[in-house]
Amino acid sequence: MTEQDSLAERPAAAPEDAPSGGTPTLRRRINFFELVVYGLVFIGPAAAVSIFGPLDAQSHGAVPLVYLVATVAMAFTAYSYALMSRRVPRAGSVFAYASAGIGPRTGFMGGWMVMLDYLLIPSVAYLFTGIAMHSFLPAVPTWGWTAMAVVLTTGLNLAGVRIAARVATLVVAAECIVLAMVLAGGVRVIAEHGTVRDPLSPLTGVGGLSLTAVLGAVSVAMLSYLGFDAIATFAEETIGASRMVARALVICLVTAGLLFAAQTYVAALITTETPQFLAANPDLQGDAYYRLVDDRIAGWLSTALAVSKAAGAAFSAMVGQAAASRILMDMGRAKRLPAFLAKVDGHTGVPAVGVLIAAAFNVVIAVWAASADDGLDILVSVVSVGALCAFLLLHGSVIGYYWVRRLGGPRRVVSHLVAPVLGSAILLVVLVEANGVAQVVGAVWLVAGLAVVAVQHRRGGYASAE
Repeated sequence: MTEQDSLAERPAAAPEDAPSGGTPTLRRRINFFELVVYGLVFIGPAAAVSIFGPLDAQSHGAVPLVYLVATVAMAFTAYSYALMSRRVPRAGSVFAYASAGIGPRTGFMGGWMVMLDYLLIPSVAYLFTGIAMHSFLPAVPTWGWTAMAVVLTTGLNLAGVRIAARVATLVVAAECIVLAMVLAGGVRVIAEHGTVRDPLSPLTGVGGLSLTAVLGAVSVAMLSYLGFDAIATFAEETIGASRMVARALVICLVTAGLLFAAQTYVAALITTETPQFLAANPDLQGDAYYRLVDDRIAGWLSTALAVSKAAGAAFSAMVGQAAASRILMDMGRAKRLPAFLAKVDGHTGVPAVGVLIAAAFNVVIAVWAASADDGLDILVSVVSVGALCAFLLLHGSVIGYYWVRRLGGPRRVVSHLVAPVLGSAILLVVLVEANGVAQVVGAVWLVAGLAVVAVQHRRGGYASAE
């Protein structure tokens, strides 16, 4: 590595709320491959399966195109993460980036909003596991399976990041094997019987391309990528230079985008259900992918796909829980939340208190949702708002850090201004299109965070950073 490269890996200035000597730190135990695996586990290699039906109906059959556009749209957010993770390689993710690029109050709000994401996404994932396992073994109630999934994955997180990473690798491998079998089966069907739809229709739509329909579906498809940013919370535990986190973020996003496009392209060519049929029967949209695998490829493979996604959901939640604990730890050691959250176990090197608190939230929310008739619908509707708000602050952090404060060396118009502005514009469109309940919950969470900031300011908590 040249001296110039070495300097590029080093933060230009110590950000506000940066950990000082003697504060809790994490151990570097995760390699580059495991970092990418963590991101893929959180996203889920077959995440597009669950929403293929709704997207097919909404996009008029152009689901692969929707995912390609969504990948490009999310690339702006991945790029901003890459820029900030190199300069501020800390576990706090958006909390650390916004503190460095804008200021400590905004940094707190960034951490606060992304915490909503990391508390709700794992809760939804745990509930998906509970619902799926209950369908296979109905003797155990959904909430029972959900609670068992929380206990199992929390134990893995408490055992240490190395053990959790090894299990996550096995889970990703299993999901990818099942998905590969589905794709191979789909290709065999095409080779033997031809395609049901025109081979170009997944990119042009059935009956012609509707740009409005595609863009409307993109706002839904982008939710499939939520979680790839969890990679940034393991910055302090990654072996090697800080640029490894940036590379892992980009590779994870591109890999997920290609997997989503491939699985939906094959499905679009062999499904016998038209977009118009799915649009007229919304109750059939949720399991459309499983039906086509069952009808056109093999019934056992449809079951294997459902089981792999059920198991994968629990371990996706495991990564989200771990990410939440890292953000709690960083906010605790910066004294923006109670200091006991910063405690790191001396044996495992894990922020155990943060893991247990995140697990407590997960189990309470997930078990409640499992017991309520509309619990899952409510959770799914609000799960994205925290992440979208945090991503907006992420883009603002890039502008503040590189363009306003000039802490990242020479200013670049495209990288440090145009790209984050475009990324923010895309996110604002998605946020405006979000479910009304989601917007209300997000607003309430935002107000609660602002109240905490006001109390901390009154107590002089930000005086040393100004």
